[in-house]
Amino acid sequence: MRYPSLLPALAALFAALRLAAGPVDEMTGAARTFLAALNDDQRSITRFDFNADERENWHFIPKDRKGITVGSLKPAQQNLAFALLSTGLSPRGFNKAATIMSLEQILQDSEGPSRRFPRDPHLYYISIFGTPDAKGTWGWRYEGHHMSFNFTIVDGAFAAGTPSMLGTNPAEVRTGPLTGLRVLSAEEDLARNLLDSLTPDQRHKAVILETAPDDVLTVAARKADVGQPKGLTYAQMNSAQKTLLNSVIAEYVGRLRGELAESDLAKIKAAGLNKIYFAWAGSLKRGERHYYRVHGPTFLLEYDNTQNEANHIHAVWRDFTNDFGRDILAEHLKHDHKSK
Repeated sequence: MRYPSLLPALAALFAALRLAAGPVDEMTGAARTFLAALNDDQRSITRFDFNADERENWHFIPKDRKGITVGSLKPAQQNLAFALLSTGLSPRGFNKAATIMSLEQILQDSEGPSRRFPRDPHLYYISIFGTPDAKGTWGWRYEGHHMSFNFTIVDGAFAAGTPSMLGTNPAEVRTGPLTGLRVLSAEEDLARNLLDSLTPDQRHKAVILETAPDDVLTVAARKADVGQPKGLTYAQMNSAQKTLLNSVIAEYVGRLRGELAESDLAKIKAAGLNKIYFAWAGSLKRGERHYYRVHGPTFLLEYDNTQNEANHIHAVWRDFTNDFGRDILAEHLKHDHKSK
C-alpha cells in the first residue's frame, strides 16, 4: 500500500491494553513500562522536571521539539509509546490520532522531501514530566504536526487533558487510494448541521464575521483568551439545536477516554449550559473558508478551515482555568503550603 496506515496495529494495541484499572493507574503503568524500555540516552531526552517550562511549551505546527520521537524508537518501544497514548484516549480519539499521523505520508508524497521539517508519520514526540506515580504529581505529552495531547495528574488524581489539538491536512483526501477520507468530518458536520438549523434571526446573532480568521485565534497560547463571548447563546436555541450543540461539545471532549470525558462534560454542565455561545465566521457554504467556536464559562472550542483552499482543519479544545492542570495545581499548592 502506498500510504501505509498505522491503524491496524494501533487499534489492536488499544483493545489489548485497555485494563480494568482507572486512567491514572493505566497511565502510570504505561509510562513506567515505556521509560523502562528506553536506554539511558533515550530516557534523558524523554524526561523533564514536572515544573520545567517545557511542560507548557506546546504547539501543533512542524517545529523543533523536545522529547523522543517515535521514529527514533525500536519497534517494541514504539508499541509501548502507542500503548501510553491509548491510556488517555477513547477509541474514537485514538482512531483520529492514528489516522492523522498517517496523513503525513500523503503530505510527503504530494509536497516532496525538500522541507526543513519532513512530513513523517513517525515525527511525533513523547515527553514525560516528573516521575510517573499513581499517587504522585506528574504529566506527559504526545505531540507533533497537527496533534497535541497534554495530560496532568496531581496527587494521584487526573487533573487535566487539555490543551487538546487535532488538525488535518488535507481535511478531505481528494486523490489516491484514500480519496474521500475526512478524519475530522464530525467536527465540521455537526457544527454545520447546527448552523443550517438556525432561523434567520438566530443566524444573524451567530455569524460574528463575514471573513474567517486565518487560524484559530488562540493558536498555541499557553493561556486561552478570545475576549468576551459572542454569538448565539444556548438559551436562545430550541431543544433540537441544543442537542446539536451538545453533540459538537461531546465530539471534542470525547477525544479522551470515557470516564475522563464524562467528568469534563459534567464540569461544563455545572458551569451553566445557558452561558455557552456558538459563533461562526466566514462562508456558510461547504468548501469555502469558515471558522466557528463554542465558548463557555470554563472552556473554549475553536475550529478553523481556511488554509490550502479551505481543505486544512485546526480543531482545539481549551480549559480557561485548568489547561495543564493549573487550577487543580493551585489548590494543591495552597493546601500543601497550609499543612507545613
